[in-house]
Amino acid sequence: MHSDTHLLLHRLRSAELRGHTAEFGLTPTASRTGLRTRLGWALVDLGLRILPRRSPFAAGTA
Repeated sequence: MHSDTHLLLHRLRSAELRGHTAEFGLTPTASRTGLRTRLGWALVDLGLRILPRRSPFAAGTA
């Protein structure tokens, strides 16, 4: 497929999807940013809970 044709189809599809989200009162970036941020901090919190309190690689343990 020619690149100009591909780009045109992509722009048309993007506009169509933006129109659908506007029908529901959503903005794609706003809804995803909050979810991504909350998920990211939840994963950080989980990772810190999983880690042992004292690392076996701490100085003086070997």
